Amino acid sequence: MALQQVTLPIEGMTCASCVAHVEGGLNEVSGVTKATVNLANERATVEFNPEQTTVDKMVAAVRDVGYDVVTDKITLPIGGMTCASCVAHVEGGLRSVPGVLNVSVNLATERATVQMIPGAVTLADLKHAVEDVGYDVLDVSGTEEELVDRERVLREQEMQNEKRDLMIGIVFTLPLFLLSMSRDFIHTVLMWENFLPELFKWNGFDWLLMALATPVQLYVGRSYHRGAYKSLRALAPNMDLLISLGTNAAYWFSVIVLVAALFGIKIPSHVYFESAAVIITLIKVGKYLEARAKGQTSDAIKKLMGLRAKTARVVRDGQEIEVKFEDVRVADIVSVRPGEKVPVDGVIVQGQSTVDESMITGESLPVEKSVGDQVIGATLNKMGAFRFEARKVGKETALAQIIKLVEDAQASKAPIQRLADQISAVFVPAVIVVAVATFVIWLVFGPQPAFNFAFVNFVAVLIIACPCALGLATPTAIIVGTGKGAENGVLIRSGGALETAHKVTAIILDKTGTLTQGQPAVTDVVEVASAKLEVGSGKSEVGSSSNFQLLRLVASAEQNSEHPLGQAIVNHAKELGLKLIAPTEFGAVAGHGVRACVEEHEVLVGNAKLMKDLNIALDGLEAQSAQLADAGKTAMFAAIDRRAAGLIAVADTLKPNSRGAVEQLKKLGLDVYMLTGDNPRTAAAIAKQVGIEHYFAEVLPGQKADKVKELQAQGKIVGMVGDGINDAPALAQADIGIAIGTGTDVAMEAADITLISGDLRGVVTAIALSKQTIRTIKGNMFWAFFYNVAGIPVAAGVLYPFIGLLLNPILSAAAMAFSSVFVVTNSLRLRNFRSPAL
Repeated sequence: MALQQVTLPIEGMTCASCVAHVEGGLNEVSGVTKATVNLANERATVEFNPEQTTVDKMVAAVRDVGYDVVTDKITLPIGGMTCASCVAHVEGGLRSVPGVLNVSVNLATERATVQMIPGAVTLADLKHAVEDVGYDVLDVSGTEEELVDRERVLREQEMQNEKRDLMIGIVFTLPLFLLSMSRDFIHTVLMWENFLPELFKWNGFDWLLMALATPVQLYVGRSYHRGAYKSLRALAPNMDLLISLGTNAAYWFSVIVLVAALFGIKIPSHVYFESAAVIITLIKVGKYLEARAKGQTSDAIKKLMGLRAKTARVVRDGQEIEVKFEDVRVADIVSVRPGEKVPVDGVIVQGQSTVDESMITGESLPVEKSVGDQVIGATLNKMGAFRFEARKVGKETALAQIIKLVEDAQASKAPIQRLADQISAVFVPAVIVVAVATFVIWLVFGPQPAFNFAFVNFVAVLIIACPCALGLATPTAIIVGTGKGAENGVLIRSGGALETAHKVTAIILDKTGTLTQGQPAVTDVVEVASAKLEVGSGKSEVGSSSNFQLLRLVASAEQNSEHPLGQAIVNHAKELGLKLIAPTEFGAVAGHGVRACVEEHEVLVGNAKLMKDLNIALDGLEAQSAQLADAGKTAMFAAIDRRAAGLIAVADTLKPNSRGAVEQLKKLGLDVYMLTGDNPRTAAAIAKQVGIEHYFAEVLPGQKADKVKELQAQGKIVGMVGDGINDAPALAQADIGIAIGTGTDVAMEAADITLISGDLRGVVTAIALSKQTIRTIKGNMFWAFFYNVAGIPVAAGVLYPFIGLLLNPILSAAAMAFSSVFVVTNSLRLRNFRSPAL
């Protein structure tokens, strides 16, 4: 095979050594004949033998030497897919394009999400790949919203076409079925040969049946025949082929019987016009109901897009003008009146109001907003008027990020779908083999008339097989489940995350910002009465008149600290009107405290371990610290000039729903752990307040991931809940990471699930929704497999020797149509999901 060439955009190269590393990594890949890297344009040009290697392996080689390959994603609307086999063929065709790294095709949304190397793959390459396997790529030009609108119009047109074809099918099939079945009933069941109506004795009766069946077979069923032709031409058999083979066999065999009679050749067989017509019409019924149900699965995305404001009132050149919300620019001043939607994200610069953010955060109560507060696009202004500065517009807004996350999740595949994908790849050829074997066995070993038995069972096997249900079982449930999560303020990154969440057996809750408000406040200041020092120009005794001097020194030392507890002390001192002094020296002791020089005094603030390491006697402060810890407060020791000066206690209040959420997590069967940097006594007190039995205390930021590993080593499936910033390593290490969002910053890369609001009830919702979604998927998968495993042998006639049961092809068509409708409607039941009440 001829060598191929691909260009990889490389990220992270800074020097000639980087070039050598990347070239070395690529040249070591088996099948790569030459790799040349250009530092100036940050591109690697690779010649390779496609029989020996793939682009995936090259990308892995670049990442192995510490660099990355820039990738891009594109979503293609695919036309002509009808079953799980179609999904397998489209994925296979797209994966064959050099430069394509990953493909995920969703039958429910009829979209293909392609991860590729920009520049190495063109849209034309992808279109050709799809067309080569017998399908079409629809128009992908325009914005995402325009694309969604086009797809909505196409879906509506598809439903109208299905409905029109169904009506035509019913008009011709109903009289055909009644006439054919009436004759057979009188002739075969009642055996009233002498009482047959003259119409049934008419020589042209079968020609009348043919006249009624022909519009159904050739017009109503045209989409199946066209799809079958494309699949055969591309050697990619699908459900259309099974339907077309079955109905064409029944129809054209019946035509042959009639035409042969014109030439005096009598073929001793029944005509099957009614079977062909009824099969197509019943399948059309199923397809119409399926199209309606599939349209309802994406309601969540439609609702989210419907939240957007259509216009915005922008202040330009001193005048308020109305523009489309897409035309709002960063730094624009936007005016919002009572009852209007906030068009984009920003910060209030004038006015105040209450804003309903329930559509984004799930919080039912309106939020007070004033100058300096953030506002989120698509939220509803209630009472006052205000102006705000636009900070995030277009794709950067919180709503746009939410929509993107939900769309990505709906396009992804859960691991549970792998088995269905593997079966789908060989399903249709296997069914055709079974059908042919059924025909041969009945023809050779069956009772007389053997041909009739063989033919009917052959058609029944082709028609009853349903790869549709296999293809719809997982994606429909994931679409509804992730959409329902978004409605409840829970953003699930992928189908894999949704599946993993239901397996979680232990969940770790980071205390600060998760169980608590994350806004600690000073509650107690305790001084050592004997501590004396000189402050400023005059002499002061720390305990002589008030504890303000100790607080002033400690707050001055903490001014440069980023720790929440230090900031709480600074804020408390400022609230009391104390004048703080900038420290001349400052240093943080990671996980233990700070050291600073204030007014020529060495000020040390931290935990008992810091004092012990510096050999500072605590003069009985340990007992008072223990009392504060028992009350759930964090006590920090203060030493001035290497002498114990006192304690400052800080407490972070619990969120109102924390205890109720912990109780619900336990009811869901989870072991709940709390993780904190507090000392064991404080940790125990807080854990007791929220009803948690297991906790990790005195955990440094860098040790959080180790605690996750510790539980994983015990065989637990671990979920980690944190604020998504300093908890990122632990979130990434956990089997499922759940980040507490802020309502505006929802793109948390380390987390599998993001809670838009800070309410811990979102964790309960995420776990409960995951469990219900996976139960639905398993129910769908069971039905899809059970239906085919049981239905195909019955259609082949395996029960006939025992109980004399044969399956009429018409019943096969009804069962086949019902199976896919059942799977979709079962998934739609997730729309009734309600989060467990606290």
